[in-house]
Amino acid sequence: MDTVLQVFQQEWALRALIASTLVGLTCGVLGCFIVLRNMALIGDALSHAILPGVVFAFMIAGYSVLGFFAGSVIAGLFAAILITWIQQKVKTKNDAAIGIVFTAMFSIGVMGISWISRTEGVHLDLKDFLFGSVLGVGNQDLYLSGAVTLFVLYSIILLYRPLFVSTFQPIIAKTMGFRVERMHYFLMLLLSFAVVAALQTVGVILVVAMLITPAATALLLVDRLPWVLGIAGFLGLISAILGLYFAIVLETTPGPAMAVVATLFYLIAVFFAPQKGLLFQWLRKTRLQQRIRREDFLKQALKLEQREKLSETRLKELLGFSERTYARLKNILRRKGLLEKEELHLTPEGKKQANRLVRAHRLWETYLVDQLGIDTDNIHEEAERFEHLLSEDLLDEVEATLGYPSLDPHGSPIPRKGIRPEYSLLSMQKEEHGRFALHQIDEHITAQLWQLGILPDTEFVLNQIDIDFLDISQEERLIRIPKSLAGKVSVMKTTEQAGIPTS
Repeated sequence: MDTVLQVFQQEWALRALIASTLVGLTCGVLGCFIVLRNMALIGDALSHAILPGVVFAFMIAGYSVLGFFAGSVIAGLFAAILITWIQQKVKTKNDAAIGIVFTAMFSIGVMGISWISRTEGVHLDLKDFLFGSVLGVGNQDLYLSGAVTLFVLYSIILLYRPLFVSTFQPIIAKTMGFRVERMHYFLMLLLSFAVVAALQTVGVILVVAMLITPAATALLLVDRLPWVLGIAGFLGLISAILGLYFAIVLETTPGPAMAVVATLFYLIAVFFAPQKGLLFQWLRKTRLQQRIRREDFLKQALKLEQREKLSETRLKELLGFSERTYARLKNILRRKGLLEKEELHLTPEGKKQANRLVRAHRLWETYLVDQLGIDTDNIHEEAERFEHLLSEDLLDEVEATLGYPSLDPHGSPIPRKGIRPEYSLLSMQKEEHGRFALHQIDEHITAQLWQLGILPDTEFVLNQIDIDFLDISQEERLIRIPKSLAGKVSVMKTTEQAGIPTS
């Protein structure tokens, strides 16, 4: 550590540290839009395609940082325009167009640098452009990196809204008046700037690692774009600093060390990211499997209580669990108050949860038969898989769509959720006459009927049944009632016309 601190006290090391942090920050932030637009391969292409620009700039202006910058940006923009033209005008696959352009330009650049390097008195080392030479950063390189960082960050802040919309919804961006193609080419310009700024630190081959890896890591950690940009920039900066540190300690090349550090951060996120990490995915899957086993235990126990005597032997046979798993589930259910502590009987809460599962299974079977036309012989396994995943809101919607059925396709009763009317408005047929009940099952139902102008103990005629609504006529008025409400409204059939129009 003392040796490293002594190294960083030297001017060339401070320049290398500042340049590395600027490049890491710039590439991290800009890389987010590259990754979100699925342009990682284009970023790689532009990083390779700038070499011809370096060659021509050297031939014109000699060893000049500004010359290299101008030549590289021009070469990068030319490559971006050429790739886009081939993709749009020529019948060539998008990735093939990228590969054709960048390999051709990279080859030209390598040949040019090799040819120039043979000239006496010229020191233009190809490996410095390919892998970077951060320890040889000069003041001009530092000024250039700082200017590029400020320009890129300022541009992203200023154009955040059009960049955001055109990245996620390009069609909507066009309707909002944003020039999507111009934003694409401006992003290519920023990318060319970032590549040129990173040329001295990580080189053209490894710059794509600094562009893509911190951004990909941030997208594993969070979903909101402002947070993604901030975390990606921070990870790029830290990767550059730690990469330079380890390069000095291990006496290796700084550029590859930075790329390796960035990759290590990515691997950590792959395993430990809060929502998308492999560890948390495994924990969620394990919890789901445990919940499914608990619910299967309750469902089978309820069925045995209803059909025959509930016994340990028969329940174990139906569940097919090992002795250890069965004992653990039984203890968990008892701790949760779903199973009696002394005897093998479900508590009232346990029966409620078991009935909910049976209701989900039988409603889904009914839906598969009535709405999708699936044969009754092929619905059980499908319902077994989905009964644990259906939410209460979705079950209520399915039940309302089916008209609150009482039996499933196999003739088994469907458990009711709470209180339902004995005869609901949804149960009536077109042109039938009825009377609203004096008392509804819930005061909220009465309030909703009042809002529609419907009074208790009044007669009506059911005129029309649509997909989502029922139309009734009452005292010269036509009233539309949602099906979700009609299934909860208590009515009685009548045979008297009561002077009510039927259309």
